[in-house]
Amino acid sequence: MVEPVPSNAAEDEPERREADENAKSGGRHSRRRRKPKKQRSFWVELPILIVVAFVLAFVFQYFLARVYTIPSGSMETTLHGCTGCYGDKVLVDKIVYDFSDPTPGEVVVFKGPEPWTENDAPTERSDNAVVRFFQSIGSVVGLAPPDERDFVKRIIAVGGQTVQCCDANNRVIVDGKALDEPYIHWEELRPQQQARFDPVRVPEGMVWVMGDNRNDSMDSRYQGGGGERGAVPVDNIIGKARIIVLPPGRWGGVSDHNPQAAAQPAALGMSAPSWQQGVPIGFGLIAAWPTVAGGRRLGSLVRRAAERKS
Repeated sequence: MVEPVPSNAAEDEPERREADENAKSGGRHSRRRRKPKKQRSFWVELPILIVVAFVLAFVFQYFLARVYTIPSGSMETTLHGCTGCYGDKVLVDKIVYDFSDPTPGEVVVFKGPEPWTENDAPTERSDNAVVRFFQSIGSVVGLAPPDERDFVKRIIAVGGQTVQCCDANNRVIVDGKALDEPYIHWEELRPQQQARFDPVRVPEGMVWVMGDNRNDSMDSRYQGGGGERGAVPVDNIIGKARIIVLPPGRWGGVSDHNPQAAAQPAALGMSAPSWQQGVPIGFGLIAAWPTVAGGRRLGSLVRRAAERKS
């Protein structure tokens, strides 16, 4: 006689219940019990994060915008910069001129054209690879000047316009009209008088640029000997200065006031109105007739007196 096998139904019940629930849920419970993947350590991920960050920074600064350090005081007080001081860090928009043309009043960063840099000494780079690496990194994030041959100035006139200086009120003239330039900075203890230059017709595809610190700026008036050689090709423009990002106390937008928008008729000579300039000539014409007539009468009297004596 076969003895009945002892039943373990009570013990097997939880396992059967779990198996039934697993089948109904499509195996979700078993997946939940899988061992989680082991996360990479911080020291493994850190180099990856650094590389990704610099790749993104490079793409951003190369195609969209870049932070530039202002190295000199030629754009005071719009942009602050001086040798050995903490100059402004400016965000430059690099795509704006892909959709529009540069216009007067905009502050732009540009690569110096050949006439501006032909007499410059070659740029010296450090022989130390580590130093060169950190210089490159600094230029990407705006902590070092990106290139000694990059300049920042304000556009005064564009291709086809004629610019000269100055009228009787010490204002730059473009196409016969005196500019409205509230951004000009005059340094203390220096004459508030702009250097004069003859009319220059800006070639097409180029712009005439000047610094806001008008008496301390090497710009289109002087670079390349001045004249047409001082103009800057539009193709050399890197972008438009938009925002001062550092230092915090200088944060804000960069003025792009158009000096031609409120231009006024130039004051010529001693700044007298045009009708007044004709007064001396008119007076001379009016006074000439009685003078000539009186001279003839006097001559006639002298001749008669001489005839009577004889």
